[in-house]
Amino acid sequence: MRRKAEDSGVRFRPHVKTHKVTEVGRMQHGGNFGPITVSTLAEAEHFADAGFRDITYAVPIAPEKLPRAAALAARIERLNILLDSFEALRAVESQETVFDAFLEIDCGDHRAGVGGDHPESLRLALAIARSPKIRFHGLLTHAGHAYDVTDLDEVRRIAAEEPAALTRFRERAPELANVTRSIGSTPTASVVDRFVQCDEVRPGNYVFFDAFQAKLGSCRREDIAVSVLATVVGAYPERGTMILDAGALAMSKDLSPNHLDPTFGYGVVCDLDLNPLSMKLIGLSQEHGKVRSETMLPIGTRVRVVPNHSCLTAAMYDTFHVVDGGNELVDEWHPVRGW
Repeated sequence: MRRKAEDSGVRFRPHVKTHKVTEVGRMQHGGNFGPITVSTLAEAEHFADAGFRDITYAVPIAPEKLPRAAALAARIERLNILLDSFEALRAVESQETVFDAFLEIDCGDHRAGVGGDHPESLRLALAIARSPKIRFHGLLTHAGHAYDVTDLDEVRRIAAEEPAALTRFRERAPELANVTRSIGSTPTASVVDRFVQCDEVRPGNYVFFDAFQAKLGSCRREDIAVSVLATVVGAYPERGTMILDAGALAMSKDLSPNHLDPTFGYGVVCDLDLNPLSMKLIGLSQEHGKVRSETMLPIGTRVRVVPNHSCLTAAMYDTFHVVDGGNELVDEWHPVRGW
């Protein structure tokens, strides 16, 4: 992904929310402390402590978090915040600190950001660009709706629209002509051969991938780099089910591939070598994982479950056990927790 960005002549600012680990953040930049994207100020502070100096906090800033953001900005080279309302702009302008900022544009995800064609959006962009309390860097978007489609052709269509939405918006006023266009989504970043009509890319999930990405076609199953080690703690042949000691808190209750396969379940149950087994993880309570299977595994059998959504699953753990070339433990990583 880094090479694709370099070959495309765009800045690479990967998201670290999937792993929250400084070791992986450096791997994303070939061992260097390059620019990154975060989803929490806890992540931003943790990575700043480790030596990362250029960070984008990719959630619209809450006014009460501005003093904390200002304190962090004072000790690194740049902390970019996101704005998408006049209320947030007024809150920033009430602070003593001059902030680096992006305007978030909605390119179709409808999660956050202003509509690219709305007159008020341009008025907000110009107000941010002219504010004495802001160093305005550009426009940022996220094609989260790429996760909702059913085939790669639709992902490719969204991948083309994602940067095009920012380019159209940038062309609406001369003052915006040279600002940065920042895009980011693992499905869209994975399916294109080259990044065009943008200046910066921010994919994140690609470092681990997950069962959903493989089902959608963003990656191959063997590209998935994270799994949950679990143990069979109950077997009930009369019901055709087993119980694992990995429930909702271990796996997350994310059914993200459900629109592609309603029978997919909560993850892919595999043996210790990550070969999928003929069974389905059909239910999760807090600490129980319910598996449907015609074959019962002995109590104590260990399995590895590939999660549907690696970001949510990984966020539940305080330690990652790193294995390489099989099941040999080669390292332990400790992600930052909290907000």
